[in-house]
Parts: sequence; structure tokens; C-alpha cells
Amino acid sequence: MDLQLAGKRAVVLGASKGLGAAIAQELADEGAHVLGVSRSAPDTLDWPMLGVDLAAPDAATTIAGHAHAKLGGVDILVNNCGGPVPTAAHQTETSQLTDAIQPMLLTITELTRLVLPGMRSAGFGRILSVTSAGVREPIPGLALSNTIRAALHGWMKTLAKEVAADGVTVNMLMPGQVDTDRLRSLHQNIARQAGVEPEMIAAKSVENIPAGRFGEPREFGAVAAFLASPRASYVTGAEIPIDGGFLKS
Repeated sequence: MDLQLAGKRAVVLGASKGLGAAIAQELADEGAHVLGVSRSAPDTLDWPMLGVDLAAPDAATTIAGHAHAKLGGVDILVNNCGGPVPTAAHQTETSQLTDAIQPMLLTITELTRLVLPGMRSAGFGRILSVTSAGVREPIPGLALSNTIRAALHGWMKTLAKEVAADGVTVNMLMPGQVDTDRLRSLHQNIARQAGVEPEMIAAKSVENIPAGRFGEPREFGAVAAFLASPRASYVTGAEIPIDGGFLKS
């Protein structure tokens, strides 16, 4: 299938590794002009990188300005950021919430707002937000992620209805257990608390996935690339799990 992405201008947050890098790679392979964003901004990737910390108050304006200067505008915005520290709900402090809200919610909503006028005037735009399966079924020990990502879903779902008639789609991608550094870190944290080896936690986790394995980042990136394409013009406001069948609801 030709995804008709050649020449499209894409900004991908968190594009240096993991799910963000997988999405950036798929878009680049399909001919899109990709600008990646991350704190580290390595120069060894197949797309240019902008070094910006999403926790910075001016991150959104910096990214939007750079995208306009380098790409001439944005057709595709992939909102993606690293997960916060694991916490139990009853142990989550207010300071942890306020610190996590800036990169996970405020920067993302502001950046989306800044690129929207260009998309609407062009009659084409794709906004994808990478969140978590924990939005639908809260994951034990990830109170910060469950809470803030659910708030982002509410904002994005509201936006989807506001801009659908302008040719702009807004969708949320909910990864399950995909083989990334983040997943391995979470397994290591659980293993330390339980006093067992991380391999035991990983094996137990796989037992709860109907597909019988963890996902591969490229599989996730392929779904994102389709939703970012003109071929997915009638999909908007959707929460799409990419989880090997893990969600029960």
C-alpha cells in the first residue's frame, strides 16, 4: 500500500529511541521529511534531531519555531514522551504530579495548538499522541502515567471533534508491552521490589499477553505511519491499542 507520505513534513517527539524512533523510521522510509526531537538529539539517525527538553516551559514554542524554519510547516505531529517514575497512587506527591504535567501534558497540548492553524488552512493534518494501555486499564504502580495520560486523552478527544471537518485527524495510540528500554526498566523495578530476577517478571508478563510475546517497536511504528497518512482520513478521535490483545475491555 502506498501511504502517500512522500514529501509530508513530520515532527516526532522522543525520536531518539524506542517507540518514537520506530515511528520516525517508518515515516522516513515512506518518504516523509522527519524532524526528530529529544533531549539528547544524537546525530547518528536517519533524520535531523532537535535537542529540546519537553519539561522546559518554552519547549513548545521552540519546537514549533524550528519546525517552521526547517520544514516550512508541519503536516504530521507525533506527540510522544518518556514515562514518569513509577509510583503508587497513595504515595504520589503533588510535586511529582506538577513536574510530570509539564512534559506530558502542557508542552504537548501547547505544541499541538501552535501547529494546528497551518494544518487547518492546508486542509490536512495528522496528530498522533502516544500514551499507554494504562489509560483504559490503569496499570498498578504507574499512578502518574495513568493519571496524566488520561487527561491528555480527554483533551485530544475534545480536539478531534473540533477539527475533523478541516481535514485534521487526532488519534491516540496506546502501546501495551513493547520491547523498549522503558519496558525493561519497569521490569527491573518490579524485580527489585520482589527480590527476583527481571527475566522472571518478563516471563510472567508474557503469560498475560494473548499474542504470547512482547511487541516490536517497528510493529508499533507501522500502525502510526498508517494513521499519519492520507489513507487514514476517516479515522479520528480513536484510542487504538497496540498490545497483542492484552486489554480485557
